[in-house]
Amino acid sequence: MTADRDNALGLYVSIPFCQSKCTYCNFASGVYPASDHARYVDRVIEDMASSRKWAAGMGTALPRRVDTVYLGGGTPSLLAPNLLGRLFGAIRSEFDLDPDAEITVECAPGQLADDTLAALVAAGVNRVSLGVQSFIDREAQASGRLHSRRIVAEDLRRLRAAGIANLNVDLIAGLAGQTFDSWQESLDVLIDSGVPHASVYMLEVDEDSRLGREMLAGGTRYRAGLVPSDDTIARMYAQAIERLATAGLIQYEISNFCRPGFASRHNLRYWQRRPYLGLGLDASSMLRSALDEADPAQARYVLRSTTTDDLAAFLEGLQTPETTWLSPSSQLEEAWFLGLRLNSGVEIATLQREFGLAAVAPALEVVARLAESGMLEFARGTVRLTAQGQLLSNDVFQEFLGLAAEAEPVPPVEVS
Repeated sequence: MTADRDNALGLYVSIPFCQSKCTYCNFASGVYPASDHARYVDRVIEDMASSRKWAAGMGTALPRRVDTVYLGGGTPSLLAPNLLGRLFGAIRSEFDLDPDAEITVECAPGQLADDTLAALVAAGVNRVSLGVQSFIDREAQASGRLHSRRIVAEDLRRLRAAGIANLNVDLIAGLAGQTFDSWQESLDVLIDSGVPHASVYMLEVDEDSRLGREMLAGGTRYRAGLVPSDDTIARMYAQAIERLATAGLIQYEISNFCRPGFASRHNLRYWQRRPYLGLGLDASSMLRSALDEADPAQARYVLRSTTTDDLAAFLEGLQTPETTWLSPSSQLEEAWFLGLRLNSGVEIATLQREFGLAAVAPALEVVARLAESGMLEFARGTVRLTAQGQLLSNDVFQEFLGLAAEAEPVPPVEVS
């Protein structure tokens, strides 16, 4: 990891408010009273104002320059225009926002009022991600979405008319009642929409979601019995890769596809292990140690932190982020399972420069074994997942855990 990759920060702000809770969702979001919105924004701004002091106290570097901003959720577009204005005003006050920064806001189709759209444009938002999930109305409604295909088309038209052309659409393969024909129809509508970016996720049913609890209990309210099999979902995913590629939306990460020049710069930060600060409910941060001169060994540490997922505690200011210091060996594990998510893969020489030849060597034996089994390909010094490896990526990633065990030096400590 070179210094020039760490001189800018990505900023993530979690907005947990929804008009309805999707059946498959296990995120820290929900239907909360609108009276909580202003209090929530106040708390986020307070945390933003104290973030530099907190980072310094933890012994980490918090770059002032910001080149990506991402408002996720939940549904950030539910915030009133004045609250969005206050939030972006605080960002520009506390950080130096690049003139060409990528500024993304997640929106739910049908939940983007005209004055809200105007506020986003005024705030400099230049990228919007729409959580469509399905263009088949019955599938969308059964999963808890409140939009129709017609509403999505109208929102895309309004966004483009407002000057926001960098658009993403999310789809989920494996929704209850979905068939190969209906999935093909969703893909066709997505392609015809002309959006330059798409995210395609295979449904993962979590026991903490309403759909997951119903599947465990054998209920019928959320049509759990109509969820396609794992094999069917995998085939839908493979179908999406082929169909989108034919249309010019090329896969660059396991779940992400884009036309040239439209990859998500913010999300690339996560997979490339570049610094980011998370604010709000259940938001994660990754910052590097600032102790380079005092102790070069400690400077190799990375801090990961996550805020509370309890809205009441967050609003009362009672939360303290959970923090973990990652040693070089833990970072090497992350370099493998995050880097392999990207179609560009993992360059062995880059890992060797950052972590050393001896630390990387054990993983090369795993690479050889997984390449022989058809899960990885290793060519010209770069390791990539194969199509089969993408379908079983979690199993592949597991193989790289615990390979670089080393004596753990004492991590940086909080500075009083």
